[in-house]
Amino acid sequence: MGNDTHNSDERREGYTGTGAGAITPDGCAVEVWTRLPAGDAPEVIEAAVPPGARILELGCGVGRMTHPLVDRGFTVTAVDESAEMLARVREDVRTVRSPIERLDLGERFDVVMLASFLVHAGDEAVRQGLLETCRRHVAEDGCVLLQREGEDWHLNVPRESRIAGTDGLSRILSTTPVGSGVHSVRAEYVFPDGTWTQTFLSRPLTTAAFEQALDEAGLRVETYLTEDRTWVRARPTG
Repeated sequence: MGNDTHNSDERREGYTGTGAGAITPDGCAVEVWTRLPAGDAPEVIEAAVPPGARILELGCGVGRMTHPLVDRGFTVTAVDESAEMLARVREDVRTVRSPIERLDLGERFDVVMLASFLVHAGDEAVRQGLLETCRRHVAEDGCVLLQREGEDWHLNVPRESRIAGTDGLSRILSTTPVGSGVHSVRAEYVFPDGTWTQTFLSRPLTTAAFEQALDEAGLRVETYLTEDRTWVRARPTG
């Protein structure tokens, strides 16, 4: 369906990555993201929104959730700031290349989705921009789906888990306070043919702080969709 370009790739301060292949502005290795499974996210999303909804997916990456959603009958507009990520999205999907916080398509969608813990952006102005983009693009009777970190995400380190369906390991090596409520997180992905790292900034949010941030952007939490409260459905206010 084509790719609309709104901006060039720019390295984000505090975000780095190592390993073979392209590294995105926020330190993600494209090769790693092509290997990571979508997990149960498509099922969570499908159960939370109307059948056949028009979805704006913010931060789609290589399409690991995009493609299962399209296969379930949803119409997805996939947004990412990385050209290398978007190159992996199927040609039957409409893609837009742009930083999320500056996106303005002049359209409204049944569902706006902000996954991958992006709401925990280290820069509060960026976080506000992300949420304002969600509010700007959601229909008045639509909803916003957000994925947030678990309550103990920054406490339970180091930790390691097997990457489902692969022979790889995912590790959170450290999460270090770097001032003003922000942590520098170092992750590592280990596969038989290579090792990749990502260092990124994350701002832990209590439930109250998370809900306040949404409120300031004109959104309110309607329900927590999963038992661990990491997936959230919000609605526009006013």
